[in-house]
Amino acid sequence: MKTKAVRLYGKNDLRLEEFELPEIKEDEILAKVVTDSICMSSYKAAYQGPDHKRVPNNVADNPIIIGHEMCGELVQIGKKYEGKFHEGQRFSLQANINHPDLPYAAPGYSFKYVGGNAQYIVIPKEIMEMDCLLIYNGASFFQGSLAEPVSCIIGAFHAMYHTKMGSYVHHMEIKEGGNMAVLAGVGPMGLGAIDYAVNQPIKPKKLVVTDINDARLARAEEIYSKDWAASQGVELIYVNTGNVADPVAHLKSLVDGDGYDDVFVFAPVKPVIEQGDAILGLDGCLNFFAGPTDKQFSATFNFYNVHYAATHVVGTSGGNTEDMKEALAMSASGQLNPASMVTHIGGLDSAAETTLNLPNIPGGKKLIYTGIKMPLTAIDDFEKEGYSELAEICKGNKGLWCKAAEDYLLANSQKI
Repeated sequence: MKTKAVRLYGKNDLRLEEFELPEIKEDEILAKVVTDSICMSSYKAAYQGPDHKRVPNNVADNPIIIGHEMCGELVQIGKKYEGKFHEGQRFSLQANINHPDLPYAAPGYSFKYVGGNAQYIVIPKEIMEMDCLLIYNGASFFQGSLAEPVSCIIGAFHAMYHTKMGSYVHHMEIKEGGNMAVLAGVGPMGLGAIDYAVNQPIKPKKLVVTDINDARLARAEEIYSKDWAASQGVELIYVNTGNVADPVAHLKSLVDGDGYDDVFVFAPVKPVIEQGDAILGLDGCLNFFAGPTDKQFSATFNFYNVHYAATHVVGTSGGNTEDMKEALAMSASGQLNPASMVTHIGGLDSAAETTLNLPNIPGGKKLIYTGIKMPLTAIDDFEKEGYSELAEICKGNKGLWCKAAEDYLLANSQKI
């Protein structure tokens, strides 16, 4: 079978090509990819090429398919997995396969025939052996693609911990019924954190979300309103910390001066981290979620409070397979709607350019539909770019991408 895919040959060398896939072996699966959400990690792999620890040194001669936030359908099942999987099932892949023989290998970075920016792929034995082929029972493909970034958020929540005086046991998860702050929290991942915080079983009593841009905060409140959060038992407050003289004092005043049990920092900015540290309450946990590119990046942390107030810090990068399963299940059931992360839509013909220029493209997640031709287009620009039907569908959904828009796109777009 032939497939079209975007392959990496070296630093900044991505090529959309058509090539032949091999016949699957008994321990492999043939699958069709429908959507792939482009991750900043893919940009890093394309930028670094073989210097990236997950990209093979011989990529120039054995190119890999880029992209790992994929969703699609199983097409042909190898004999070993007949009965466990069947044709037509929707799937996503856990990228962090952690195979003992290939510790850094991952789809979208390391394999010749499996990656998200492709029409058809062969899922190899290494992914199957680690149970990283995950079935998704949702109605829309794009939500399956977004399960990977959502799993990173879920992992961050699960990594939080608290203690009891006199005990050395760490009690995992956020504090139920506590005070939570999400700093720099109205970007795509911060919006996902709001959604998860309010909809997961262990909820905070009060959730304070900050930014320094009124327009972004207003858009966040339009998507995730205070009334919506209140209906789930959470008091949601949006704050522009750029508009108050003393942000720390103001944030503390919102929780009666007690400080916050759980603080998430969604921007690798020194003052934001230090602000998060300063608002921690007794036994408060700070999660530094945003990954810096500077290996020497640092910020001041109050060690008096570490000693006397038991404050502590964690950092998370990615989610594990159980986090991914949780993301897929919650999206499929309608408990989560990660559509708030998506700001741009494109076809496979725009995937290479989008990946290489990702840091320079504003907005949130860029979603690629691998079977169509379409320049990368912001949802906000659908009308002026000639996609009036898609514009109307999204306008009826708070300006968000949705299943109806996906169905229309798949039915009416030019095939690649």
